[in-house]
Amino acid sequence: MPEAPKDYNLVEQNRKILEFIEDVTSNADQVQQKVLSEILSRNANVEYLRRHGLNGQTDRDTFKKLLPVISYEDLQPDINRIANGDTSPILCSKPISEFLTSSGTSGGERKLMPTIEEELGRRSLLYSLLMPVMSQFVPGLENGKGMYLMFIKAEAKTPSGIVARPVLTSYYKSSYFRDRPYDPYTNYTSPNETVLCPDSYQSMYSQLLCGLCQNKEVLRVGAVFASGFIRAIRFLEKHWTLLCNDIRTGSVNAEITDVSVREAVMKILKPDPKLADFIEAECGKKSWQGIITRLWPNTKYVDVIVTGTMSQYIPTLDYYSNGLPLVCTMYASSECYFGVNLTPLCKPSEVSYTLIPTMCYYEFLPVNRTNSDHSDSLSDKEQQDLVELVDVKLGQEYELVVTTYAGLYRYRVGDVLRVAGFKNKAPQFNFVCRKNVVLSIDADKTDEVELQNAMKNAVTHLVPFDATVSEYTSYADTTTIPGHYVLYWELTLNGTTQIPPCVFEDCCLAIEESLNSVYRQGRVSDKSIGPLEIKIVEQGTFDKLMDYAISLGASINQYKTPRCVKFAPVVELLNSRATSTYFSPKCPKWVPGHKQWINNNNQN
Repeated sequence: MPEAPKDYNLVEQNRKILEFIEDVTSNADQVQQKVLSEILSRNANVEYLRRHGLNGQTDRDTFKKLLPVISYEDLQPDINRIANGDTSPILCSKPISEFLTSSGTSGGERKLMPTIEEELGRRSLLYSLLMPVMSQFVPGLENGKGMYLMFIKAEAKTPSGIVARPVLTSYYKSSYFRDRPYDPYTNYTSPNETVLCPDSYQSMYSQLLCGLCQNKEVLRVGAVFASGFIRAIRFLEKHWTLLCNDIRTGSVNAEITDVSVREAVMKILKPDPKLADFIEAECGKKSWQGIITRLWPNTKYVDVIVTGTMSQYIPTLDYYSNGLPLVCTMYASSECYFGVNLTPLCKPSEVSYTLIPTMCYYEFLPVNRTNSDHSDSLSDKEQQDLVELVDVKLGQEYELVVTTYAGLYRYRVGDVLRVAGFKNKAPQFNFVCRKNVVLSIDADKTDEVELQNAMKNAVTHLVPFDATVSEYTSYADTTTIPGHYVLYWELTLNGTTQIPPCVFEDCCLAIEESLNSVYRQGRVSDKSIGPLEIKIVEQGTFDKLMDYAISLGASINQYKTPRCVKFAPVVELLNSRATSTYFSPKCPKWVPGHKQWINNNNQN
């Protein structure tokens, strides 16, 4: 990292950033009007806006009246034209500098999001807000380093030669990251060369090696998603003897063949038999509980995303970290970066993100996840009645809709958010779930939140046997008549008592009892859904699943275990590693009518 300029003043820098947050959240509506006006005026002559008859107008009412609310499928023909070499201003007056690919596990399809060069500046701005906020709660972080495990993916190119890559790969390869000016908060244990290494094994190995060499300097650890951080711990479990040998001898393992990585690591690595003995002693112990605080004793918190379905990793992270705070700092997607967590030491279940009004123009579509008739297609009135940023209601759930500087107009991101509170005039949101990641056999629709809650109820049956579900996914199996839900479970068995089949059958029933009334009606009355099935899979199955996704082009940074699978080769992989299978022994409870009607009748 470059040396600090003589006039560098961290306190003043932090004060300015916190002042910026205060200002834009206090004037959220004015900032939003300005953002929309800027986007529409600079793109007044693009084909997409002319197609919808906007004719250079920049006011909200005309914008809402003329511009439809869209999803990716509506935009795909225009995206394909750009990807195939049409350089006319279709979506944006500025040239599309690259496409950002979606994670590949959100909705199952990799999407191409257009972006422009200046968006890197906006992303960089959001990153710059995180540590001044954190410094209010954890002082002294500027005096040490962050061990952040960051990875890139080898990029692809469209037929016309436009680069297509995940948003984090784009950022890490940009000058904003590579040539970043002095900032004590971006002082990482990983040299840039280890982050920018396209080989995921060499990147992980070298980053962990550098992190171990600087273990006393580390004040915070993290990765993007909780699952990625746990994967790093498992990597350490497999390879700590090799890493210790490197530290003992001051030489890098021959498997690390990337010359730039070796050179960068050798600037940090020095023979240190004492440190090697210490790591060997800790990693050689039977229990790995608290391994993070044992190897990196000055760590104050773990910086990972544990909202949404990532919440299932919280017990594992607590185990490895001895209950260190789990911090979710920001909310972002391939479409745009959105917001920051202003109370970062809150419980994972209470995480809320304050949307920064300068990032894009926000609108909100009210949703009711209990309404099974809710359609994806919107009436003209619904499209015009989307809610403004400052007008959302506390406790209400909304689907996020954005208009960006890079050419997305009234685009449905697919995230469902719940209003948790306000910072001045700007709302703070809990992330609820990804929309439309569901299991469905008939009229039933099960979203990932419902599935996660059902899982929580089911796994209580495993507690007496000291067993936990370390990973899971699901599949709507329509090859049987009627179709049925299948859950694939990978277990961690700490106890010695064998789990009898009836316990897994009870788990099946507990899940069914926890699902919505439409599902239970299908099981009990309509007979349109068969008994739920749990398949126990071999250890390491979900690592194989991730390896397979990466081989198809998913990003190691953005990979999240899919909570529902549909792709035939993935289902085959899971089935090939199933060791036992169990079915729900009977139908769940169900009676006609809405739950509230039944409750009211019982009270009368």
